[in-house]
Amino acid sequence: MLEIKIATENQQTHTRVSDQELGGLVHRIGMTGDRFLVVQRIPDIPGTFIQVWHEIGGAYDVEHRAGGAATHVRALVETPERVAALMTRWARQERGWDTGIGWESAGLPEPEPVPEIAADIREELEERVRELVHGGYGTVADIAESAEDFLVCDGVRPVTLAQARQLVERVWLERVEEQRHWPEVTDPDRLERAFAVLDGRGITARENFACCRSCGTGEIRGEGREDARGFVFFHVQGTDGAVTGRRLMLYYGGFDESAETTTAVGREVAAVLGEAGLTVEWDGSPDRAIELTDLDWRKRLVG
Repeated sequence: MLEIKIATENQQTHTRVSDQELGGLVHRIGMTGDRFLVVQRIPDIPGTFIQVWHEIGGAYDVEHRAGGAATHVRALVETPERVAALMTRWARQERGWDTGIGWESAGLPEPEPVPEIAADIREELEERVRELVHGGYGTVADIAESAEDFLVCDGVRPVTLAQARQLVERVWLERVEEQRHWPEVTDPDRLERAFAVLDGRGITARENFACCRSCGTGEIRGEGREDARGFVFFHVQGTDGAVTGRRLMLYYGGFDESAETTTAVGREVAAVLGEAGLTVEWDGSPDRAIELTDLDWRKRLVG
């Protein structure tokens, strides 16, 4: 699999695809509403991507970038086979992947310099940005928007979106470098795998779902299979707690709302989490949340 994420004009997202799948997407584009692909690495490196635009009857307009505006170049490529091969070599980071193509500058202007954030504001904002980046579920764009809004008071915005994005990108790249040295399997990996097992067994399992317990419980019925027996989830505030406090509360239940089904779902959830290698605390009561303790929250960035 290629460690890439692909966004399409028709708002599809494809993550970690094969060479053949990437080639199929390149061959597909050209019709109105489905004319381009934007490909980024996993984890995302801000300002680094390759993309292609194509309309039926024309050549393929390929662009790539590796940093600032001066690195943004483009070329016309005649066939989808050549485009797919080029993008595959880019995804694999092969040496000399871009040779043999007549690249030229895209002519993009350098952006205006971004003013520094005031020191007292930056300190408070950076703490929140680190929580969101380390949580591992947002994109750079998502977190930048949250950061811009974080300190808004009475309609006054002390930070612009450009300032917020610059801060987020710095913290994001620090985290990318950190995760190069992580073990092959982390606690969030174990949790993700456990949830996949539960989902396959008819227990709708969702990570970082909804803003709170009440909203999550009200919304999760429509998130999984029609024949699902029950559910388990943790919400956005729970993710924040896992990042800062090494503990995570999981909420679960049966869709028939009986205590018997809820207890059975709780037992199955606790068992699968334990088998995954996580530390589980639960007293067996359907009225008590399941708690994961001693978490080392190293969630891999995707973006």
